[in-house]
Amino acid sequence: MEEGYQSYQGDVQTRVRDVEEKQRLLRDRILLLGQTLVEEREKTFKEMQEMKKMTFMLKEENDRMKEFLQRITEQLTSTARKEELMILQRQFDLFRK
Repeated sequence: MEEGYQSYQGDVQTRVRDVEEKQRLLRDRILLLGQTLVEEREKTFKEMQEMKKMTFMLKEENDRMKEFLQRITEQLTSTARKEELMILQRQFDLFRK
């Protein structure tokens, strides 16, 4: 009977050690996953900040290009009017003679 008890006690101790080892391994895995998650979150945050900066820069550049095109359009419109006035002036001069 004593022998059966010792065998049972040894069996229980082995199972307890196995369970403790599994818990330790799971804890280590969870810590690694947590660390990886934090690192990935930081990386994603940095990428998002960079994308925000790039978007802001592109928006500013787009606004500058719009203003530039608007100025060119205004100048082209006024240039066409000057040419029309010159043609009218020539025609007027022809009628005067």
